[in-house]
Amino acid sequence: MELSTSQRQILTTLVDKYQQADAPVTADRIAAVIDRTPGSVRNQMQSLRSLGVVTGVAGPTGGYEPTERAFAVLGRDDLDERATVTLSQDFERVSVTVAEIRFPNVLHPEECTARVHFRESVPKLAVDDSIAIGPTPLSHLVVAGRVEAVTDTANEVLLDVAVVEGPVTEE
Repeated sequence: MELSTSQRQILTTLVDKYQQADAPVTADRIAAVIDRTPGSVRNQMQSLRSLGVVTGVAGPTGGYEPTERAFAVLGRDDLDERATVTLSQDFERVSVTVAEIRFPNVLHPEECTARVHFRESVPKLAVDDSIAIGPTPLSHLVVAGRVEAVTDTANEVLLDVAVVEGPVTEE
């Protein structure tokens, strides 16, 4: 299913906020995150509803909820059990949920990159930031490097890997 950039950004934000609160998300809340008007978010929700990726919840605590199809469209699992890892940036640590860390090119040791897909928005990340992620829950790896690209609509960063260490324990 092909979504416009705006639709993907709205759907990603909806899924992120829904997973954080486990409750319907209002158009106002989505609009504040993506810097759009609530009216434009509501207009996009009409088309997302017709695609079967969003349902509306009426009432004073209502808003929008993603369907199972929304998770599939974004390539994400609707996991109840999610492990958090530590993201360190400029000596500041933040607990985030990382969905996946992929190493698309590890054949050349001087050009190793990693794609890090977060379950939620990490708005402070920018190109050229130095970050470290980990240790991961199972393998206890820490991946560190410089951010080469940030994809806000997919909650993903491309990292020029400087160091991969493991096993590392948090202390």
